[in-house]
Amino acid sequence: MDFFERQDKARRHTTLLVVYFVVAVALLIGAVYFVVALIFGGIELKNATEETTVSWSHAKMFLATTAGTLGIISAGSFFKTLSLARGGRAVAELLDGRLVNPNSTDAHERKLLNVVEEMAIASGVPVPQVYVMDGEAGINAFAAGHSASDAAISVTRGAMTMLNRDELQGVIAHEFSHLLNGDMKLNLRLMGLIFGILCLTVIGRILVRARGKNAWPFLLLGLALIIIGWVGVLFGRLIQAAVSRQREFLADASAVQFTRNPSGLAGALKKIGGISEGSALQSHRAEEVSHFFFANGLKSELFGFATHPPLIERIRALDPSFDGNFPRVVLPDAPAETPPPPLPGVSPLVQPPPPPPSHAQPPPPPLPTAKPPPLPIVRPPPLPVAPETVAQQTIIADIGQPRTAHLQYAVDLHQAVSPSIQTAAHDPLGAHALVCAFLLAADAAAREKQLEELGRATSEAVRQETTRIWPAVQGIPPHARIPLVDLALPALRRLSPSQFEQFRGAVNALIVSDKETDLFEFMLQKIVMRHLDTRFYPERRPVTQFYDLHPLARDAGILLSATAYAGADDPTQARAAFAQGAESLGRIARAEIPWLPPSECDLTHLDAALDRFAQSVSQIKKNVLTACAETVAFDNVIQPREAELLRAIADALDCPIPPFVQA
Repeated sequence: MDFFERQDKARRHTTLLVVYFVVAVALLIGAVYFVVALIFGGIELKNATEETTVSWSHAKMFLATTAGTLGIISAGSFFKTLSLARGGRAVAELLDGRLVNPNSTDAHERKLLNVVEEMAIASGVPVPQVYVMDGEAGINAFAAGHSASDAAISVTRGAMTMLNRDELQGVIAHEFSHLLNGDMKLNLRLMGLIFGILCLTVIGRILVRARGKNAWPFLLLGLALIIIGWVGVLFGRLIQAAVSRQREFLADASAVQFTRNPSGLAGALKKIGGISEGSALQSHRAEEVSHFFFANGLKSELFGFATHPPLIERIRALDPSFDGNFPRVVLPDAPAETPPPPLPGVSPLVQPPPPPPSHAQPPPPPLPTAKPPPLPIVRPPPLPVAPETVAQQTIIADIGQPRTAHLQYAVDLHQAVSPSIQTAAHDPLGAHALVCAFLLAADAAAREKQLEELGRATSEAVRQETTRIWPAVQGIPPHARIPLVDLALPALRRLSPSQFEQFRGAVNALIVSDKETDLFEFMLQKIVMRHLDTRFYPERRPVTQFYDLHPLARDAGILLSATAYAGADDPTQARAAFAQGAESLGRIARAEIPWLPPSECDLTHLDAALDRFAQSVSQIKKNVLTACAETVAFDNVIQPREAELLRAIADALDCPIPPFVQA
């Protein structure tokens, strides 16, 4: 199952969840009407027969009951959904999570941050915000958010301190699989819907407090609403638990596929069984988010229905030899963070050092990655397909499904980044300056003019920090720049709204200062601003509008033409690459997708086309990304500018591409 199939499956689960919710609401309306009719319909006396009967069919009463019940549930769901619009940090803060300082010197926090950053680089997603639940001694964790742009990873203090690096890596890989599988958005929707049902009990509690001579009907109605609401919540929690149990085994398998180290994840699960606290959380909000957790976060099972598969089942799926006896756990001291060993079966990727810049400051250590440009396409063992499709299959298969080679690449890169660059990437001022430094020209006169523009657009402190950091940035190879920007995103999210507007203005000023936007500048601006907009403008979310490729035919022509020009200087070769990519889209390609001149597929047109494709269903995204990959793979070589463009296209479509690494 590839990334797009998993996304479709998560979307089908969401649709099924809505169906269940509608059925539950209909039953709740029926129950409320029954109670209202019984209490307020009263007993009517029929004059003709002198018999008493209960009236059940008051149309006005039914309409009023339906409107009132729907209003309460809808208002509650809307309120909760609105409160979760900030994404993962809203859930983390709900459970008293503390945002970890990216420049923390605490050994345990440093270990946690390094593992999360390595996983993000390997997955091709922006680094999520990292939280620690300081008051929780058990071992647990969760990932939350609407997308990778606003995701947060939160772990308990017990998980951070009791798990060694391999075990913590297994837990974080498990949470990243939820991020990549589309589970986070489903979980947030569950929270919103169930809270709406819970609001019936809130109204019931208000009515129970009614006082007065004729208050007894309202007291009875309040008691009934409390009971009905809790029954509805019970079924909602059962849906939560069922969804959680189904997804946990998939996340465990994905984590092992990612790390190739089942003993790490199994060791974490064994430690949960070996400590008295287990994985239970003390927070009174734990039940509300029980379906988010890595392991069961409740002190007792929910009415006998477990929210997660049994620990022993999960462990034996990873370690068939497990005898069911949990080892005794001893709290370790806080060791200094040591570099992890190479992952099993993967050789470290080493790049020759770049030529030293003409500055007094020495160049930073060499960054590990694939060989310098042109970058040969990763070739797995021979596949039973035609040779020209191997590269395309490799690229698409890696989307949302990073492998151990990507993780080793991330580990090596993370270790090789100079301390000064890492410190800058983890500080809001330094991260601001780092992005600006990437945009400065090599020519001294042009660079001086850009720095003057920067000083006018933002503060003098940013201009000075950008000037200071620029020499170190010159030693960073092109393919390592975007991973470093991803590392800087958590720090940039800590900017105030006014500082973010200054940052946006500074980036725009540097890009337009040379009167021409190149591909890297476009890609950097597109990726950075897209991920930060979800932090500062959470209401701006793309809505699915396109379910067919026909309305997007010209936009597909823009993407494929731009991709073809990026990989070939010869117009004939570019046209041939375009034809290969368009052919993969089927009959529509020959009839409707146009081959465009450079003036009609420039970066402005490309930006608009990406925004439209972002509003399409996942199958269209998969098809167009496959076509772009076919175009890139036409000559069996991925040039740096092709890789950057493909990464920008995939990122704009919320389809994370892991780094291109040498096999």
